[in-house]
Amino acid sequence: MAEFSAKDVKALRDATGAGMMDAKRALEENNGDMDAAGKWLREQGITKSAARADRENSQGAIAVASEGSNAAFVELKSETDFTAKSTAFTELVQKLADAVLADGEGAVDSFKNDVDDLKLTTKENIEVGKVARVEAAAGDALDTYLHRQDGRGVNAVIIELNGGSLELAHDIAVHAAFTKPKYLSRDEVSEEAIAAEREVLEATTRNEGKPEAALPKIVDGKLDGWFRESVLLEQKFVRDEKQTIKQLLGDATIVRFAQVIIGG
Repeated sequence: MAEFSAKDVKALRDATGAGMMDAKRALEENNGDMDAAGKWLREQGITKSAARADRENSQGAIAVASEGSNAAFVELKSETDFTAKSTAFTELVQKLADAVLADGEGAVDSFKNDVDDLKLTTKENIEVGKVARVEAAAGDALDTYLHRQDGRGVNAVIIELNGGSLELAHDIAVHAAFTKPKYLSRDEVSEEAIAAEREVLEATTRNEGKPEAALPKIVDGKLDGWFRESVLLEQKFVRDEKQTIKQLLGDATIVRFAQVIIGG
């Protein structure tokens, strides 16, 4: 019979969310080994991961990987920044990004056990968030930018340019990290999103006491301003606000723009 105490059973229950009898059986099946018992419970599906899945996980970390004409980023989500800054967490998200770079976006699926193990040890709702991989066409410029905070990546951008330099791609990637555009061009904005924004602008303009007859023109102007804030190509370049990103590009075009922001 395996040697373990009631305190061991309680510790395993607290770590996994399993019931008392399940925790006791897990320790019995694994000769009192806590780590092995935790793994056994996960394999049996006897954990609290389903309940944790309902908890908000707006924190996390992002890792970027790039080589030659390929680049990738992966977001790993957590409930607290304390967990997101831990070595185990940041190492795992980098492994995920490296795997996606090498084998494609589906590579994250092979790390399910690693993510589940982290859920057990942190007792948080850990899950893979946004994943992107860009394979630039021959002759295109590809660059990435990762903004770090407290030892973890929190804002990642990938830019692929056709007809532009690597330096230009980098400048736009850094710009996007700062301005956080929601769209590349107006064409990407759905009719639903435009209608929802127009409704908000109409309500706020009306509350400002503007004449009813003037509302359409005022709202159109505010909506145009919203586009200039939300659309990358229409934003003013942060290093030279006399020109927009579209003007900065000249004859070059943005083939791919991908971004992920922790909590965004």
